[in-house]
Amino acid sequence: MLNKYSILSMFGFVAIMLSSCGPNPEITKEELHDHIDYLSSDSLKGRFPGTPEMELAADYIRNTYTEAGLKLLAEQGLQEFEVTTDISRGENNNLKVGDTIYSAGKDFVPYSFTANKELNAEIVFAGYGFNFNKKGVKWNDFEGIDVKGKWVLMLTGDPEIDSASSIYAAYSGDREKTLTATDAGALGVLLVSGPVMDRRDKLISLHFDKTQGNSGVPVLNIKRKVANEILKNSGFTVADLEEKLNTSRQANSFVIEAQVNGSAEVNQVKVNTHNVLGLIEGTDPVLKDEIIVIGAHYDHLGFGGPESGSRMPDTIAIHNGADDNASGVAAIIEIAEKLAQQDNKRSLLVIAFSAEEMGLLGSKYFVNHPEFDVKQFKAMINLDMVGRMKEDNGILLAGVGTSIEGEAMLKELESVDTSLHFGYSPDGYGPSDHAAFYSEGVPVFFLSTGAHDEYHTPFDDIEKINIEGEKKLSDYSFALTDKLLNMEKSLTYQENDMTDQRKRGRRGFSVTFGIMPDYAGAENSGLRIDGVRNGGPADKAGMKKGDIITAIDGKEIKNIYDYMHRLNTLEKGKTASVDIIRNKEKQILLVQL
Repeated sequence: MLNKYSILSMFGFVAIMLSSCGPNPEITKEELHDHIDYLSSDSLKGRFPGTPEMELAADYIRNTYTEAGLKLLAEQGLQEFEVTTDISRGENNNLKVGDTIYSAGKDFVPYSFTANKELNAEIVFAGYGFNFNKKGVKWNDFEGIDVKGKWVLMLTGDPEIDSASSIYAAYSGDREKTLTATDAGALGVLLVSGPVMDRRDKLISLHFDKTQGNSGVPVLNIKRKVANEILKNSGFTVADLEEKLNTSRQANSFVIEAQVNGSAEVNQVKVNTHNVLGLIEGTDPVLKDEIIVIGAHYDHLGFGGPESGSRMPDTIAIHNGADDNASGVAAIIEIAEKLAQQDNKRSLLVIAFSAEEMGLLGSKYFVNHPEFDVKQFKAMINLDMVGRMKEDNGILLAGVGTSIEGEAMLKELESVDTSLHFGYSPDGYGPSDHAAFYSEGVPVFFLSTGAHDEYHTPFDDIEKINIEGEKKLSDYSFALTDKLLNMEKSLTYQENDMTDQRKRGRRGFSVTFGIMPDYAGAENSGLRIDGVRNGGPADKAGMKKGDIITAIDGKEIKNIYDYMHRLNTLEKGKTASVDIIRNKEKQILLVQL
């Protein structure tokens, strides 16, 4: 008896059969278009990991491998791994103030980053939950007030909520406020919005923010009527306190005469998804054991929504991801088909990665479960967003500096199509799947035609694809892959220094450690380092891949959010002490910023 997954798999097989009467060994615009058209169709509903439609996409890719003559690896070409895709409210969410019991979902809700804990304790009001001294502005809501072992009630937002350039913006996030409160010793956090911040007094929605780490304490979002009940003996309302803080721009913290008994519980929703693996075995009796990897991620954002990565988070609609990254998958399929028709000295491993949009999870899983010895991988080519070539025929090509011979080889390959123009970058790290291979000592090449207005929106559709440009990039990528497969000597890996632009820091941070953090790690006891940039502050301090950062300047780090918040408080030119765990042993390193 067929189940729904079997039926969907049959549809996927039919789709590829209808797209052609068999693979053309040449890279054609027609086949590139057909692959993108299917993978970015509404029927696949945005290719979100763990959905039946994502498995349909995996089956489609696997079938193209089979049709081209590739050897399927893992379990019939599918390498299974588990990811967390969502979060749900558990049963143990309770809140009682005095004798009044409040209702979960109506009067309060847990935050996604809450710890599943209970606390019965006194409560302190701590303003906006600020503690900073920067650019001549000092604000400490925890000075002169004891919050140890207590609940802390804080306002969401900041006094300049409409100003993106406000100095308060870096400290206004709910996670940041919670971390500041727990630094001061709080064991529970309640957050409420004043009428200026949110006139409707709407409770937050529960969305998975792509990290499995939590705050270590129960954290609840409460309605103003609940907060006003807590505050009733103080003589203030939430509106009074918001107005006073916004006007005075000074701390106004105090102990509240109330006892709060509350608990929070959220549950992670875990699903299985797959990398799709195919192999073209080399023909040289010695070099066939050396492997070139070519890959592209095939997942996207599903229907979008808050915390999905969509640039239109308030819009729930299918995000088809024609360029991101059906275009890359179409290219590796066509390249593999052509290479499968010729003899190659080295072997080619073709990988369609899942869960890239969730923190490069598929590629990181693969390098940790690689089917081969990682030392056999002699280069990795990653194609991500290659379908929107602009009028200047420009291609972004990163990883030039990850091998000694790379730059000279790429210069030679420019003759493949003299109409193409390349923007070279030496860096082997970046927000795509090649980074996991570079961190394992593999030379990498990352090709892209760049971002555009439709990136991570519901409008990244096939109609916007430059299929002529996609063909040009695919032909060039074929030539690059062919060169790597058949050159006499494999590339020599090297680490590359950061460019001046990288050294200036990113995303508004005045300092950088120069590490590649594990953005979606399962640990809640520190931040694992997936890579260290050669010549950066962390490298000079002796930090290594695999180290787990547990504190900066004595302040605890539990996850990526804690790390970013701590980083934002550091100043250029200072030396930070960094607690790490290496091989289960604690060490302290000094990092010159």
